Amino acid sequence: MNKVSAYLLNGLGGNSYFWKVKHNINHHTYTNIEGHDADIEAGPLLRLHANQRYYWFHRFQHLYWVFLYGLSYLAWVFYHDFEKYFSGNIAPRHPYPALSRREHLIFWLTKGSYIAVYLVLPILLVGPLKALVGYAIVTFVCGIFISIVFQLAHVVENTQFLTPGLGQHSHQIEQEWAVHQVRTTSNFATGNKWISWLLGGLNFQVEHHLFPRISHVHYPKISQLVRETCQEFNIAYLEYPSLQKALYSHLMHLKSMGKPLVSA
Repeated sequence: MNKVSAYLLNGLGGNSYFWKVKHNINHHTYTNIEGHDADIEAGPLLRLHANQRYYWFHRFQHLYWVFLYGLSYLAWVFYHDFEKYFSGNIAPRHPYPALSRREHLIFWLTKGSYIAVYLVLPILLVGPLKALVGYAIVTFVCGIFISIVFQLAHVVENTQFLTPGLGQHSHQIEQEWAVHQVRTTSNFATGNKWISWLLGGLNFQVEHHLFPRISHVHYPKISQLVRETCQEFNIAYLEYPSLQKALYSHLMHLKSMGKPLVSA
C-alpha cells in the first residue's frame, strides 16, 4: 500500500523514486549536512547556512523569500527532477542508484501525463489565459505552503548545520545519529491539534526524524518521552510554541545569513 500510495506523488508532478532517495535516505540520514542534504541546497539565491557562499543580494533574502518559495513547486516539477535524472546525483556529493527501465518509463510517462492533465487539458477547456493564471496561483500557493513547513523544521535559529570532512571520513560526523537529528531539527505548534492534523504530524519533526516508521498519531506521547530523555542527557530540544514564532525565527535566520560577516 505504501509503494502504491507513493506513486500519487508522480500524479502531482513529482517523482516518488527521487523523493525516496532524497528525503527518506539523504535528508533523514545527513540532516543539515552540506553537500549531502539537498534540502539545504537552495542555489545561489538563498543562503541558508554560514558555510554557503555569500552574495550581496542575500542581505534582502528575508524580504524576497516569498517569491522564491512560491516558485519552489514549479522548480521541483520542471527543473530539480530533471536535473537529478540527467546528472545522476540526488545531492552535490551523492549519486543515486541507477534507475531501472521501469522507473525510466514511469518518469517520462508521469511527467507527460502531468503536463497533459494540469496544463494541456485546462488550456483546451477554458483557454490559455485562464488555465495558466489558475495554474500559476495553485502552484504558487502550494510552493509557499510546502517550503514553509519544510523550512520551519530545520532552517531556524539554533539548529545546527555541519560541513563534512574530506577524505575517507567524509561521510562521518562526530556526534551520534539520534543526537544529530535532535540538534538539527525543530518542532513547532505541537499543542495545536488542527495544525498537527493538517500537516500529518510534520510539526513534530524531531519525532518524525527519530521514529519515521511510527504513525504520527503517536507523536504527542512520544514527544514527551523524547523531551524527558533530552533533558536527562543535557541535549537541547528545539521547539517553538506556535507556527508564527517558528516562522519569525526562520526569517531572523535568513536575515542573519544575509550578513556578510556571518561565515564558517
